[in-house]
Amino acid sequence: MARIDSFLKLGLAQGCSDVHLAVGVPPMLRMNGDLMPIKFRELSDTELETYVLEVLTEKQKARLYGGLDIDFSYVSEDGGRFRVNVFRKATGIGAVFRHIPGEVPKLEQLNMPPILKNFCDYHQGMVLVTGSTGTGKSTTLAAMIDHLNETRNLNIISLEDPIEFVHPSKNCQVIQREVGTHVESFADGVRSAMREDPDVILVGELRDAETISMAMTAAETGHLVLGTLHTTGAVKTIDRIIDALPGELREQTKGFLAMSLKAVVTQILVKTPDGRGRRAILEILVNNRAIAKLIQTDQTHQIPSQLQTGKDLGMQMLDQALLDAINAKEVDPDDAIRFANEKKKFQRFVTDTDLVPILDIGDQSKV
Repeated sequence: MARIDSFLKLGLAQGCSDVHLAVGVPPMLRMNGDLMPIKFRELSDTELETYVLEVLTEKQKARLYGGLDIDFSYVSEDGGRFRVNVFRKATGIGAVFRHIPGEVPKLEQLNMPPILKNFCDYHQGMVLVTGSTGTGKSTTLAAMIDHLNETRNLNIISLEDPIEFVHPSKNCQVIQREVGTHVESFADGVRSAMREDPDVILVGELRDAETISMAMTAAETGHLVLGTLHTTGAVKTIDRIIDALPGELREQTKGFLAMSLKAVVTQILVKTPDGRGRRAILEILVNNRAIAKLIQTDQTHQIPSQLQTGKDLGMQMLDQALLDAINAKEVDPDDAIRFANEKKKFQRFVTDTDLVPILDIGDQSKV
């Protein structure tokens, strides 16, 4: 058994989401969003490198010694599955192991709005799940793929870096390909997928202009494309896609978004009132004629007003979703206010008095 498995086993027993290993500090566990050290000595550079090398292939070792980060999936001795990133920093090597549950969760188990199932019914176009790192985007997409897998008869091709949840084929054929192992890049993977008779293509990350362009082509040519972006709102997502592509393609990109972008889901994780878990809160954009016109006429700044009035279509603003969750006692107000855009609306719910003076001075951008 690799010695690093002992830390992973301890982390799983504690219910953590991530295990952090770095030089000069003891191993750390991410517990409900907070980083906590375990009772262990500070790790030295040599000791930690020895631990990490035990779980790397020769190809991965060569990449690491070549100065590059490594992303891969790892299954521990007791069957725990992890997404791993190994990197170098000023003091030496570092690694983060994120736990991937053995079973794909259902959308209902994640307390997702019913509208997400409707997004799975599209036959073509693009649906994006966005948010910062660690907000559960991959989990939400995995639950959507599982819903498709159980309710439709499709060929689903998933491109991931690395593969996280494992999807056994049910009613669908699910083909999972890993960037760096099975394909050179996301863009190459999408290009290949379009020649493999897909119905649905999952793009793990729209990380560059080429990948975005290929995903747009796939969505325009009769495929349902699911993907992620590291953006923190529906408007920022649309602006990011437009800005990512060359200026001469700006009008073409706006036309694509107006016609083929079906929905944007932006996700955050907020602590529950008891502090023992976190709840996903979503901002949801469902593209309609009004939003399409705003995109084409460079008026994306007016999209929030459409989200406010589009509740009957399943749309919602992040702040309103946070307020609804606070009133339903599903989230901790002191944690929720950190994510709010207009923080003054949340002041009356705050129980931590240290937060109140910060709100009173008029700086609504930070808490």
